[in-house]
Amino acid sequence: MEQHCPRPRRTVAARALAALALTGAAAGCAAPAATGEDGQDGGTERTAELLVQVTSVHEETGMTLLEGPTFDADGRLLVVDVTAPAGEPKVLRVDTGTREVTPVFTDETGAYTSAQFSPHDDRLYLTDFAGGKIDSITPEGEDHTTFFSGEVDGAPMNPDDLAFDEAGNMYVSDSAGFDGPAWEARGRVVRVDRDTAEATVLAEELPAPNGISFTADFSGLWVGQYGANRVDHYALNEDGTEVETSHAALYFDGGTSRIDSIAVDADGNLYQAVHGQPRIFVYSPLGEHLATVGVPADAAEGLYSATNVAIAPGTTDAYMTVSGDDGGFVYSFDALAEGIRQSNGG
Repeated sequence: MEQHCPRPRRTVAARALAALALTGAAAGCAAPAATGEDGQDGGTERTAELLVQVTSVHEETGMTLLEGPTFDADGRLLVVDVTAPAGEPKVLRVDTGTREVTPVFTDETGAYTSAQFSPHDDRLYLTDFAGGKIDSITPEGEDHTTFFSGEVDGAPMNPDDLAFDEAGNMYVSDSAGFDGPAWEARGRVVRVDRDTAEATVLAEELPAPNGISFTADFSGLWVGQYGANRVDHYALNEDGTEVETSHAALYFDGGTSRIDSIAVDADGNLYQAVHGQPRIFVYSPLGEHLATVGVPADAAEGLYSATNVAIAPGTTDAYMTVSGDDGGFVYSFDALAEGIRQSNGG
């Protein structure tokens, strides 16, 4: 596989956060799409219910952006706040029963865009988008360590989302080029070995990949291309170290909004999150639009993104992270099928 020649890295966290803020502000100018009983292309419309407000807009960064919802082994929901400044909570726990919000972890520099528990060591892994590294902590927010950092094949990463295979190896979307033209495709999908932290590029020259999730049977990956509003399917070899075949599987007609994270339920349905409108779009494995889940109309004006979703394992209780000028919120809805590992973080 040929190496690509990346542009100079933007190493300062503030610049990455500023780019995220500008992207969010531009997307927020778009009016929310109209909702009704049935979607225009046949998918049913569903309205999520507000669970709790988790964060407010930070004065230092000018925004808040919730991401990475994931349940720990005790059934407790955790989320990350991408744009939280130093000293304010960057990982928070949300009690879905009492609606109590509790700070879990913070640091000085991290801009964490996703979170998922490893099946290998049960630690919470966090992608630091601005820092180009992957950290981990215990479920209680202790023992902060860096699992991976540095360049991959001579180029730094912007690690956005992650997914674990059944053995605990990590698959990461490198969103390099997210703030540039789509035709300057510099993104990658990277596999990181669970034991050695050795990184291998599985796919490159991609238009800023964002969402990444395994298929229900772990035979392949769904990868959302943020710069192309497209979801690709990658069929993997038996040990998951190579992409055997790939194809464009879904195209999202999002206008100024763009696709974000991806979750997969027990029936293999894809829950496509969106940056630029507070809605989740649900597709079958064959690409049929099954449903659209949005916030109530009276709340949509102050919310511009529904960036991620988690389904509590073994249930149909789904929770999506929604953010905008009004703050960061968790909304709940009934999923189309039960939650599995592929719909629990990333």
